[in-house]
Amino acid sequence: MREFSTPSTISIPDSGNLTDDVVNHSREAADEVVFRRRVAAGLEDVTAREFHAEVCATAKGLIAAGVEAGDRVAVISRTRYEWTLLDYAVWFAGAVTVPLYESSSVEQVAWILQDSGAAAVVVEGPEHLARVRQAQRSGALDDLSLVWSLSDQALDNLGRLGQDISDETLERRRATATPLDLATIVYTSGTTAAPKGCMLTHGNFMFELGVTVEELGEVFDDEEASTLVFLPLAHVFARIIQVGAVKRRVPLGHSSDIKDLAADLDAFRPTFLLAVPRVFEKVFNTASQQATAAGHGKLFGRAANAAIAYSRALDDKRVPLRVRTQRALYDKLVYSQVREALGGRCRYAISGGAPLGERLGHVFRGIGVTVLEGYGLTESTGALTVNLPHAHKIGTVGRPLPGTTVRVADDGELLFRGGQVFAGYWNDDRATAQALDPDGWLHTGDVGEVDDEGFVRITGRRKEILVTTGGKNVSPTLLEERVRAHDLVDHCLVVGDGQPFIGALVTIDRAAYAGLAGTSGLPREVADALSHPVLVSAVQAAVDDANGAVSQAEAIRKFVILAQEWTEEGGQLTPSLKLKRHVVTREHRSEIEDLYLF
Repeated sequence: MREFSTPSTISIPDSGNLTDDVVNHSREAADEVVFRRRVAAGLEDVTAREFHAEVCATAKGLIAAGVEAGDRVAVISRTRYEWTLLDYAVWFAGAVTVPLYESSSVEQVAWILQDSGAAAVVVEGPEHLARVRQAQRSGALDDLSLVWSLSDQALDNLGRLGQDISDETLERRRATATPLDLATIVYTSGTTAAPKGCMLTHGNFMFELGVTVEELGEVFDDEEASTLVFLPLAHVFARIIQVGAVKRRVPLGHSSDIKDLAADLDAFRPTFLLAVPRVFEKVFNTASQQATAAGHGKLFGRAANAAIAYSRALDDKRVPLRVRTQRALYDKLVYSQVREALGGRCRYAISGGAPLGERLGHVFRGIGVTVLEGYGLTESTGALTVNLPHAHKIGTVGRPLPGTTVRVADDGELLFRGGQVFAGYWNDDRATAQALDPDGWLHTGDVGEVDDEGFVRITGRRKEILVTTGGKNVSPTLLEERVRAHDLVDHCLVVGDGQPFIGALVTIDRAAYAGLAGTSGLPREVADALSHPVLVSAVQAAVDDANGAVSQAEAIRKFVILAQEWTEEGGQLTPSLKLKRHVVTREHRSEIEDLYLF
């Protein structure tokens, strides 16, 4: 059993909470810009004093409305300045933030609001409000009595509501939480239909950010440092960057629509970004396509190869003159344009959520944007390991953060222990016991290895959760069950791990097909009807029903109907008729690959 520990380098406070940063910044650097928010006229600076005042006003409104210390307050919104403002206001009120993806389905909204016992929810606009109202009509949300909408001036209304709450009352409530108290419950996909709520404490965040921003000092402490967050703040990855930026007083901007991302990057010009691999893939592929369209495809290909050669030479600590010369040439012709797509000033990017791939890592480092790949889970408040500017090994996810230990179990599973490991799952002791052993080791479900220098490499997955290149965790179980619920469907295998979207393989129930064929003019054999409109339409209906239970990012976008049947005799099913996922995936590798051909 292999084990590697990184010694702790800082002292983590044993008192206080995440709101202390906002209070201290207002006192010590009141006029320093900590946010840049988009308004009608462009970008508007928000100082530490202004942010503190807005947070206090909103928190007072929550208290006046009846939100008590420890209450859960849900937020359903795209990534925007108000999301961050609400997050800190909830903490100032001594409450617990429950984030939901803005694309969450009515079923997901109902489950999370019910399971968390949310007393209040703030939504972004009419669509989100309609989902909450529909969930309320189910009769299972008796604890939810307070609902506000940002589009209906929620912040202004809360500000007016809280005018009679004194500063002393707010300060007593703000100081209620300790490092042991809950800061947020983040719901993540599980192997069952219902998402599980990860309980993350103020102490979890304080540990995680205390060591992360220290180790990434070159990224966060640059005098011109700034960052733009565009990933969903419902994901712990984006929340960590948010809290880290606030902690280090790094100006933070928000981009709420991927269609506006290019313009936002150009306007904000961040020095570092966090993103999932899909973003880097899109940036590179777009640049390649533009070069090809302009008749410079071969030039771009040579430039990409030169960037890889330069990056690999950096690992050898010796860059040949020829490689340096090539890079200098291509920097003017090609690389500068790719950097401009990221705003022009970006030197570092932090990647997580899915594997980046060595080639892409070398390409971006070669063009002047070092992508620091890390690894973590919602259950670990984000990062457990990360590559650093001074300790970087492309193809790995870095070494454990200070105060963190990794262990490779006998079966190859990666186990971690550290102050960022969560307190357990909300209302689910059984799931907690499965994830956390009595000695405090977090069982990740991922298989990996640790080299002699402590760098961790992920080599596989023990759990069935799929992770798209966009970093979205998707549980296939619910989708498969819903598709199989259709009479015509025999089995369904949902795929998409390491792919840009979710797809599915579907087999047909022979008896049901025979009945349909007798009345609809379908061919006698399934193999002759795979592309027949009647059959395709029926399967599409099953897929549409399944997609109604999940968010858009989790939805099945493409499927293929197979002529084969999956049976125990054929080796695809167990004696208890469970699908042998690895067998089916291996046998239908070509069909799966075809799903992702464009």
